[in-house]
Amino acid sequence: MTAAPEPVEPDFDRSLGDIDPAVGLRAVGALQRLQERLEALHVANAREQGWSWQAIADALGVSRQAVHQKYNRRR
Repeated sequence: MTAAPEPVEPDFDRSLGDIDPAVGLRAVGALQRLQERLEALHVANAREQGWSWQAIADALGVSRQAVHQKYNRRR
């Protein structure tokens, strides 16, 4: 089974200077999705390396409860 292709992200350099709100808003949405993926990746990496929820929260600038609630998915 093949993984679904990653969605194509807009050309951010071009999007920054565009006055069309649709272009700018799509770029903002794409950046938010990228930020969420990067955060999840690095939180998982930190947990695998033994970081506490408090240490992760401190690095992200959020409360321990917030990061624990968002990422502590019991299996």
